[in-house]
Amino acid sequence: MKIVDVPGWKYFVDESRYGKFDPAKVGKWMFFYKSQSAHEFAAEKCREAVERGVICESKVSDNPIEGVSCFYLNCDDMDGHKGVIQFFLDNNMISRTKNGRLYNISFKLDRQTINGEYGQNFKPVIKLDEFIDLNSGKWLK
Repeated sequence: MKIVDVPGWKYFVDESRYGKFDPAKVGKWMFFYKSQSAHEFAAEKCREAVERGVICESKVSDNPIEGVSCFYLNCDDMDGHKGVIQFFLDNNMISRTKNGRLYNISFKLDRQTINGEYGQNFKPVIKLDEFIDLNSGKWLK
């Protein structure tokens, strides 16, 4: 695994599988953090996901207090989505509401990020509830 530090980010890359992303299809599942300990956790999970072959690339913001980690795959890689979601579930990386329901997190295409689609302007192409019952946490398919 190659680790690359660039301003703003630390990337974890499986070089044997690098370059397999389609620019029109690549995107990410994201884990947001708001503390130094959560930043350390996010960085470790980025590393672990690549080392275990869940994904071939991830990154974490270099801000130790508040930021995001991204887990990359192509939007049409259904087995990849299931792998990332299971990894998130296994590591408690999906927040729950006060009544225990999973938040309906979204997969975001890189082209949406490049086009500045945030907040009200962001329309997800894939959401967690397409794979998981948000109340029970069980797989739909």
